[in-house]
Amino acid sequence: MKIHLESGVGQHLIRAYAPGVITVNDTAHHRSLIVTPERVLDWPPASFDDLLAMHFESIAEMRPEVVILGTGARLKFPAPRVTRALVEANIGLEVMDTGAACRTYNILMSDGRRVAAALLMIEK
Repeated sequence: MKIHLESGVGQHLIRAYAPGVITVNDTAHHRSLIVTPERVLDWPPASFDDLLAMHFESIAEMRPEVVILGTGARLKFPAPRVTRALVEANIGLEVMDTGAACRTYNILMSDGRRVAAALLMIEK
C-alpha cells in the first residue's frame, strides 16, 4: 500500500509497505527495521517468534516516548517478559499488524512525537 503523507525534510517517513518490503523515504527495506524520525536501523528479529527481551532493551536505550510494534500480517502480542524493558523505562508500547504500525508511525511522527516503529516484515 502506498502512503501519501508529506512532512519536513530530514524526517523518515514510511512511504509504502507490502509483503517483504517497507519503503522509508526513497529506500526499500527487505528485513525487519526500526524507524524513528531521525534514523532507520536494521532490527535483528526476522519474525515474531524471534523476538527476545534484548531487542526491546536496545529500543529502550533510544528513549522514545512510544514504540509501535508491527508484528507482520497479523496482530500478535509478545509476552510481557519480552517487552519488560519498555515498561521499566516508562515507554509506551502499541502492538498492531505492520501495515497499521506504518500508518500510525507516520501520524505520530508528523505530530512531533518521539516515536519508534519496530517493524517485522509482512510475510510473503
